[in-house]
Amino acid sequence: MHPTARPAPGTFMGRGAVGPGMRTPTPHLRPIPPVFPVAPPRPLVLEEVPITRTITITEGVAIKELSEKLEVRAKDVIRRLLDKGIFATINQTLDSQTAKEISRGFGADATIISYEDEVIQEVEEADRPEDLQLRAPVVTVMGHVDHGKTSLLDAIRETNVTAREAGSITQHIGAYQAEAHGRKIVFLDTPGHEAFTMMRARGSRVTDVVVLVVAADDGVMPQTLEAINHARAAKVPIVVAINKVDKAEAQPERVKRQLADHGLLAEDWGGDTVTVEVSAKERTNLNLLLEMILLVADLQALKANSKRPASGTVLEAKLDRGRGPVATVLVQNGTLRAGNSFIVGAVYGKVRAMLDDRGRPVTEAPPSTPVEVLGLEDVPQAGDRILAIEDTVKARQIALHRQAKRREAALAKSARLTLEQLHQQLAAGDVKELPLIIKADVQGSVEVLADTLNKLSTEKVKIKVIHAGVGAITETDVLLASASNAVIIGFNVRPERKAMELAQLEKVDIRLHTIIYHVTDEIKKAMAGLLAVTFKEVTLGHAGVRETFHISKVGSVAGCSVQDGKITREAKIRLLRDNVVVYEGRVRSLRRFKEDVPEVKTAIECGVGLENFNDVKVGDVIEAYVTERVTEPVAV
Repeated sequence: MHPTARPAPGTFMGRGAVGPGMRTPTPHLRPIPPVFPVAPPRPLVLEEVPITRTITITEGVAIKELSEKLEVRAKDVIRRLLDKGIFATINQTLDSQTAKEISRGFGADATIISYEDEVIQEVEEADRPEDLQLRAPVVTVMGHVDHGKTSLLDAIRETNVTAREAGSITQHIGAYQAEAHGRKIVFLDTPGHEAFTMMRARGSRVTDVVVLVVAADDGVMPQTLEAINHARAAKVPIVVAINKVDKAEAQPERVKRQLADHGLLAEDWGGDTVTVEVSAKERTNLNLLLEMILLVADLQALKANSKRPASGTVLEAKLDRGRGPVATVLVQNGTLRAGNSFIVGAVYGKVRAMLDDRGRPVTEAPPSTPVEVLGLEDVPQAGDRILAIEDTVKARQIALHRQAKRREAALAKSARLTLEQLHQQLAAGDVKELPLIIKADVQGSVEVLADTLNKLSTEKVKIKVIHAGVGAITETDVLLASASNAVIIGFNVRPERKAMELAQLEKVDIRLHTIIYHVTDEIKKAMAGLLAVTFKEVTLGHAGVRETFHISKVGSVAGCSVQDGKITREAKIRLLRDNVVVYEGRVRSLRRFKEDVPEVKTAIECGVGLENFNDVKVGDVIEAYVTERVTEPVAV
């Protein structure tokens, strides 16, 4: 081989083999690969960029959207995030603080607004003055308990709502439409009991006129003053309806004097507050009251654009077993149509069906229309804003972002006790906790009960609401109560059968109520150690409705099969629909075939007629119970 020649391909030069002109390699050293020069790591020192502009972004902004607002490439935004140790994709959402910091790095000061505000702002910019039309005024009826608010509405609407309310007290917000002088007026009937302050405040935020009902025989009361304060805080004009003027002891002039002491001077006394003396019972001056409402509303020139996407407020929300999440919505602007996609708080939805205030299906809801909306993915919070949107992808993204934020807040709230907090509790003395689980039929009642009961906490006893939700009391609630030694409060709902059996097994205390101040009174007594039960409720049995029959001159009769226990003629009755109480009363008739019987036991069929109630449906459950007097009260 020539000294300069290379070995042929495939020629094996064994270890230590030496070719001509080759240096003998050292056996114990391996050849070192060539070293290529490597650039030094980039310093992570970010230069201060002067702020030269202002941008507006929404909560939960995506990286792609932020880059468009900043007029930079998306990969530059992602690089900035990587420098901060955040790995993100182009479609990922950013929290408000991070978005502000990134914007500042590109010389922009970011202002964060809600998604609804941005959409409404865009729609209002596109609004044309010629599209604005007069809309119906939204009237909130406020006042002290038992001053005749619902009775006044009944007289106006010629319907009877009070008979359906427990103890003749309004428990939920109701929204109703009435017509006067060829024009529509929307009435919101807010509950009058002091525990519903939050509901009344929410009602005053969506209203145009407040009708303050004051009984002529009772005068201005504490809740009357609360209603005045709510109306003033919302900057809403007040029309005073002095009710019950038909009574012999009525003193309308005394009411006007009391109102003047609180800054509401009547027009006939030289002031600017409209007052109308009415009687709901005798239907006196109702037309005059409606005229005054329309007159006060006309002074505000209430207008809306029915051609724009709908926006409004959720008045009430609940979980219906047959229909899913249902929300009572007041459309304030635009038109809500069947099939529209919408976002309400952290909940996304699509209008599957709409019902008006009398339960009739409608396909569209123009401004100032209250409707019941079906098609939500979850139960929204009462008071949330509802907004119909076209960009469904963006709406879902915002809803998911808000749900994640709520989960984070809930986890932070339920975090374990720190040493500092433990020290504070020890320094404060022996604090006893009363854990509660609250279940109610609608979201508004859940909020109010939780808020009201939390306010009952004292220095020695602290109320702790560990769970609050909508719907029937389930096995999960009982297990949670058993694990945390909590008391379950059921408001207008009943426990499922398995949940009741589990509660008896686990010795979990379930308190069921239909009037809110009974709940607060019971908790107050329990906290003071004065809960001496005089009467105790004993459940006799349950019967399932298999069929309904309508008999002339008698009414509706429920064909039932007794599921457990017994149904007696003398028992009190609750009618449960999806474990929510829809009627309480007594048995009108109890029959086996054609014979009247005093009682019917398990697995036997019978016909049950209810007093003053005919709306019985297949699948309802009749619960029979009696109240027994406890001879030995609990020791104080």
